[in-house]
Amino acid sequence: MDERAAEFAARARDRYGVDLDVLEFDAGTETAASAADAVGCDTAAIASTIVVSLSGGDTGADGGGGSADGDTGDRLVAAITSGANRLDLDAVAAHFGAAEATMADPVRIRETVGWSIGGVPPLCHDVALPTAFDPTLAGYDTVYGAAGTPSAVFAVDPERLAALADATTVDLTE
Repeated sequence: MDERAAEFAARARDRYGVDLDVLEFDAGTETAASAADAVGCDTAAIASTIVVSLSGGDTGADGGGGSADGDTGDRLVAAITSGANRLDLDAVAAHFGAAEATMADPVRIRETVGWSIGGVPPLCHDVALPTAFDPTLAGYDTVYGAAGTPSAVFAVDPERLAALADATTVDLTE
């Protein structure tokens, strides 16, 4: 198993007491469509983790990655969305009480959250991020989230995933 995927599985076991079955694929799973093709499921059953940078508004709300790198006044939040849906950044800003939401910088994601884009898992981050969970995912018995690399995923019950990620179920999609 890839070192980062093994690290993800170990973190899940240590932090949450769960043994997650990590599946690895040669073709890569960095997009929802490629992950769905590799796993053999609907694109909507892919639980994509998107890290968003918020600025302005109530910057003290929800804590979560506020100034983790020390030189920004914005804060990071996460959205776990169905691979079939598109995140609405205006809805994210409104939900978290911010003036603006933008896709977070990949370098900042890696430095703050501990994982790189294409493999950011919905849990086991280096810092706790306020997290929203797409209700579309609840329509599936099993969903698949990234497991720390662009070629690894894990299967999980969506309700369990929302609980493990300490996520609030709210529709923030277009």
